[in-house]
Amino acid sequence: MQALEQRILADGRNLGEGILKVDSFVNHQVDPALMMACGQEFARLFARTRPTKILTAEISGIAPALTTGLALNIPIVYARKTKPVTMPDTVFLTTAPSHTKKVDVEIMASPEYLQAGERVLIIDDFLATGQTILALARIARAAGAQVVGVGALIEKTFEGGRDALQSLNVPVESLALISDMRGGRIIFAHSHEQ
Repeated sequence: MQALEQRILADGRNLGEGILKVDSFVNHQVDPALMMACGQEFARLFARTRPTKILTAEISGIAPALTTGLALNIPIVYARKTKPVTMPDTVFLTTAPSHTKKVDVEIMASPEYLQAGERVLIIDDFLATGQTILALARIARAAGAQVVGVGALIEKTFEGGRDALQSLNVPVESLALISDMRGGRIIFAHSHEQ
C-alpha cells in the first residue's frame, strides 16, 4: 500500500536490530486517516473470508483492527497484557515474545467476547517472527473459534514470520513489506503478491 510505505519512509525510523519505530502514526500517536485507509484495504482483502470478529494484541494492533472492524462492520477484541478486575477468573491465556521489550509477555482474552464458532480475522501492526500472531491464533483456537485470515500493517520479510504462519493455513496479507533494514535502511519488497 503506497500511502503506508510513503509514511514509513517519511516518519518511520530504523532503530537497528530489526526495530522500526512507527509510533508517530501507528501506536502512540495515531494517524486516523491513514489507519482508516489501511482498515478499508484489509476489509477489501479479507471480505471473502467472511470474518465475524477481529482479534488483535494490545496496544499496537488496536488502531488497524478498529478501522478494519469499522469497514467490515464487525466487533474487535484485543488480547490484554494485564488482567483487569472486570475480567472473569478463567481466561484464554498464552505468552508471546515482545521484540521491543525483549521478554515474553502474557496476553489474554475473556471468554465473554471470544466464543466457539466465530470466524476470527487476526490483525496486527507487525508481522516479524510471527510469534505474536501465533499466540493470538492459540487464543482463538482455545475459544473454539476458527482463524480465517491474518493481516499485518508491516511485514519484515527477513524475520521469517510468514513461514512460521504456514501452519495456520489461512490467507496472510501485509500492506507494506520490508525486505531489508541493514545499515539503517528501509527497503521495501515489491515483488511479493499482496
